[in-house]
Amino acid sequence: MDGIVPLFKERGMTSAACVARCRGIFQTRRVGHSGTLDPNVDGVLPVCIGKATKLVNYLMASGKIYQGEITLGFATETEDLDGAEIARQPLTRPFTTTEIVAAMEQLVGDIVQIPPMYSAVKVKGKRLYEYARDGEKVDRPKRLIHVDYFKQRQVATFDSQTGLQKIYFEVGCGKGTYVRTLAVDLGKILGVPAVMSDLTRLKSGGITVGQTLTLDQLQQAKDQDKLDQVLLPVATALRDLPAVAVTSDQWRIVKNGGFLALPEYQDKTKVTLTYHGKVRCVYQYDTQRQVFRPETMIDLSE
Repeated sequence: MDGIVPLFKERGMTSAACVARCRGIFQTRRVGHSGTLDPNVDGVLPVCIGKATKLVNYLMASGKIYQGEITLGFATETEDLDGAEIARQPLTRPFTTTEIVAAMEQLVGDIVQIPPMYSAVKVKGKRLYEYARDGEKVDRPKRLIHVDYFKQRQVATFDSQTGLQKIYFEVGCGKGTYVRTLAVDLGKILGVPAVMSDLTRLKSGGITVGQTLTLDQLQQAKDQDKLDQVLLPVATALRDLPAVAVTSDQWRIVKNGGFLALPEYQDKTKVTLTYHGKVRCVYQYDTQRQVFRPETMIDLSE
């Protein structure tokens, strides 16, 4: 069985645990997710089954949308509510909508981000969270990320007794973006400590939260022998690429890993090749040879 599970990851579970459950439900080891969600975050987690695992990177490269909450007035070591508090500075007055919007706009577009210490980013072969747990200091690599938009979804609230202000946001962003770091950076722009206090992923890999199923619903589909009905097709991961139906002669070339001219698609970086209605592979344009060459082979059966 090949395809993509539009999974809704519930809070309290790791993404790896979701993959393990899917392996049991589909009875295959060829399972992979397209972008880790922290245990305290819920939402869309596309899970690839069978031949679709070859397309995990394409799903991960697709834009994501999140909604959540940022609390101004204190900060933690993990940049979310899972970590110990490391700073507190109660606000004497709430920030205005104008001030918040102006700060958010500074975090839109191509920006440089430093990943949190409690993250899976590797430095010298070791995860950053391993350094953090061992109490070791290490220089974290700067990364260029892209934020499509960062906006309020409702008016912020302020608690005058605690001096804490909550900002309710939605963000559309590219691969590699740490939303909890966006929360911390927003606080830095405003001059106060900040923490991401709630987060849900609304969209990933072109899959929206309204399309998703929980693990319990997935198990129910298995019990009713309906797993094939809940899987999205492999082509879902490649929806942004032009699909080219190849001829029988071209298919013989493709099966041997050969190059194709495809002059009508030379303005495209990549294309999906189909044969007999099935997605077969992704070809990438070679500017030097002016032909398309294999990038990812998916299904060479027949």
